[in-house]
Amino acid sequence: MKKNLKQLAKWLKIEHQLFQDTVVTGVSIDTRTIQLGDLFIPFRGEAVNGHRYVEQAFEKGAAASLWMKDEPNPPANYPLIFIDDPEVALQEMAVAYRNEHQATFIGITGSNGKTSSKDILASALTPYFKVQKTIGNFNNQLGLPITILQLDEDTEISVLEMGMSGFGEIEYLTKLARPHYAIITNIGEAHMQDLGSREGIAQAKFEIVQGLEPGGILFFDGDEPLLQQLVAKNDSLQTKSFGFTKGQDLIASAIMTSESGSHFHSEGLIDGNFFISVLGEHQVKNTLSAMLVSKSLGLSEEQIREALKQVTLTDMRMQLITVGDKFFINDAYNAAPTSMHAAIHFIQQTAIRDEKWLVLGDMLELGQDEQRFHEELVEVIDPEKTTYVCLFGPRMKWLYEKLKPVIDEQHLLYTEADYAVIIEKIKQHATEQSLLLVKGSRGMRLENIITGAGAV
Repeated sequence: MKKNLKQLAKWLKIEHQLFQDTVVTGVSIDTRTIQLGDLFIPFRGEAVNGHRYVEQAFEKGAAASLWMKDEPNPPANYPLIFIDDPEVALQEMAVAYRNEHQATFIGITGSNGKTSSKDILASALTPYFKVQKTIGNFNNQLGLPITILQLDEDTEISVLEMGMSGFGEIEYLTKLARPHYAIITNIGEAHMQDLGSREGIAQAKFEIVQGLEPGGILFFDGDEPLLQQLVAKNDSLQTKSFGFTKGQDLIASAIMTSESGSHFHSEGLIDGNFFISVLGEHQVKNTLSAMLVSKSLGLSEEQIREALKQVTLTDMRMQLITVGDKFFINDAYNAAPTSMHAAIHFIQQTAIRDEKWLVLGDMLELGQDEQRFHEELVEVIDPEKTTYVCLFGPRMKWLYEKLKPVIDEQHLLYTEADYAVIIEKIKQHATEQSLLLVKGSRGMRLENIITGAGAV
C-alpha cells in the first residue's frame, strides 16, 4: 500500500485532514515490529493504552498515526488522523483498499491445516505470480485487515487465512476479503466448546462462501460428509472437491514418504505423479487443494509439479528436525483429534526410521467431550508400531490410564507439567534409529522438549 493521508481520510470519510501529502506504506498495531512508513493504529484496552506509544512509533519510523477523538493530549505537530474507533477505522480502510486492489484473493479456513494449506498454495504460486500471504496468525478481525493493508499494490495473488472461534466470525472476514476462491481444509473438533458439535463447526466454516465473489469457486474436503451435505444444499455454488476417496474432483493415492518429503499419485482433474517436500498424508490432502487452485489460475501440470518440489511450511508443522543422531517431527504448533490421529498414523506407517516415539501433549478447547477425545487416542496408538509413548499435561492423564494395560511401564511415561522428565527419557533411550513425533496444542509448548533434548 502506498497512500497519502488525504486518500486515507477519504476512505474514512474524514474532512479537513492535515498533513494530507504524508505517505504511508503499511499499517502496524505494535511498536515492536513497526516498519518505516507505517500507519500506527493505537488500541485502548483495560491494561494497555496504545496512545501512550504513538510518539515512540514516530521515533521508530511511523509516517502517521490514528488517534481516538476522545483521547486527551494528542501530540502536536505529528501527522494524525482523528477517528472514533481504531478497529472500525482499520476495517474500513481494509475494505476500501480491497475494493480497489486488482489481486486475486484466496480465502482459507478449516479446523486443521489452514496454515499448511496457505503455505503450500503460496509456495506453489510464487514462481509464477507475485504472491503475499497471511503472516503468522494474523487471521482474525484485526489480523486479516492488517494483512490486506500490507499488500503491495502490484501483488497478483493474496492468500488469506481465516480463523474463528464462534459463529459469524468467518462470515465477517469473508465479506471483508471477498475472495475469488475459497478453501475449506477439513472439519475437526477444534472450538467444540464454543460451537457445540461438528455440525456446528461445519456450518461456521461454511460461512466462507457468503463473501465469495460472483463466479467464485469453493474447494473443499470431499471426504467430509458434513461438507458434502452443505454443498448439496447450495446447488448454485461452483465447487471442486479433493480427497482420498472415489468421487472427488482430485484424488491422491499411492502416498510414500521419505526423509525429504512425500511422493503421491493424483487422478481426476490433474493426473500424474507428484512430490512435495513435506511429511504426512494430511499434508498431501492439503496439497490437493493447492493443485486445484493452481490449475484454476492457469498453471500447467508441469508448472505445478516443479513448484511443489520447493514448498516450505511455517515452523512446527510436521517439521523434520535433526538433534544429534535423532530425528524429531515438530508438529507442536497445535493439536485436535483429527490432526492428532493423522500425525500418529503417519509416524506409525512411515519407514523413515524403525524406532517410533510419540511425545504427545494436551489437546485444548475441546469442550465437555475432552476426556473422550483424549481417551480415544488409544484406538490409533498401535503398541506393535510404537516403541515409546511420553505424555504431557493434565488431560493426557486420561490417555495414560487407557494405555497402561497395553504398554509396559518401561515404554510409557506420563508427567503433568515437567518437561525435564520427558527430556531425560529421550536422552537416555533415543538412538540413531529414533523418530520422535512431538505434538500438542499451542498452549503446551512442547517445542521445549526438542530444545531440551538438544541441550548438552
